[in-house]
Amino acid sequence: MINKLIAQTLPYFPKKFVWIFSKKYIAGESISEAILASKQLNDKSITITVDLLGEFITNIDEAKANKNQYLQIVNEFESNKIKGNYSLKPTSFGLLLDKEVCYQYVREIVAKAAEYDNFVRVDMEDSKCVDLEIDMYRKLKAEFPKNVGLVVQSYLKRTSQDLIDMMDLHTDEVPLNYRLCKGIYVEPEEIAYRDYHKINEKYLENLEYLLVNKVFVGIATHDRKLVEGAYKIIEKHNIPDDQFEFQMLYGVTPELRQQILDKGFKMRVYVPYGKEWFGYSTRRLKENPKMAYHIIKSIFVRG
Repeated sequence: MINKLIAQTLPYFPKKFVWIFSKKYIAGESISEAILASKQLNDKSITITVDLLGEFITNIDEAKANKNQYLQIVNEFESNKIKGNYSLKPTSFGLLLDKEVCYQYVREIVAKAAEYDNFVRVDMEDSKCVDLEIDMYRKLKAEFPKNVGLVVQSYLKRTSQDLIDMMDLHTDEVPLNYRLCKGIYVEPEEIAYRDYHKINEKYLENLEYLLVNKVFVGIATHDRKLVEGAYKIIEKHNIPDDQFEFQMLYGVTPELRQQILDKGFKMRVYVPYGKEWFGYSTRRLKENPKMAYHIIKSIFVRG
């Protein structure tokens, strides 16, 4: 109850106060800070996926500015030889304002990444965006089969059928490439599972379906039970190492991350940065009120 109260009220605190919490989970405000954080992860044999913060924009001019920033990100990350790829949220490019403009902007970014033989992940957002983002992914996949992937969320009741429906895009030569996560947006129970155990059950069901069907999966979780469940599926079906990787958020569960690395599995860390860190941080806190304890501890406890 106390954690939830803190999570609800923290967005009204001064930004400097919230930054005390956020700086652990955000690479910084500038591209140079994101590159430095990425290099540090690369030095630990961790690949990255970089994401410029900012979503659900209110005018199309913001979309163009975000597109231009992403083109700069690709050029600068490639020139710095960062081992990683790119992640973006379509609402940052006007998905809910003008889906055609959004598609053209996202396509430009994917085309730029493809020039370097690199890869862009299209994030899945809340339920009103799912069909639009699957449609966008289908179009991009047809033109850039090796350079684009999608996020899928196991807590949505539709996801199992979506995975089946998209198998027409899959080939052994160019497999589908998904990041599988639980899902973070608050959705009505008619369309999303809310029970922790049910969400985990569906996550592992979806993971097994994808791996058995030779889809590449970014196993994106900080839940130890899901990590252990993934180990069992990988061992049960003798899944080759080049068909999956584990993925985590910057600054979250570093001990579990290291344990996965120590087992010899590949790890990719999602590196968010940008001036829009405040909205990202407060939203994540609302989605996971248990983090409030760690915030207060980091502020008032030293050593």
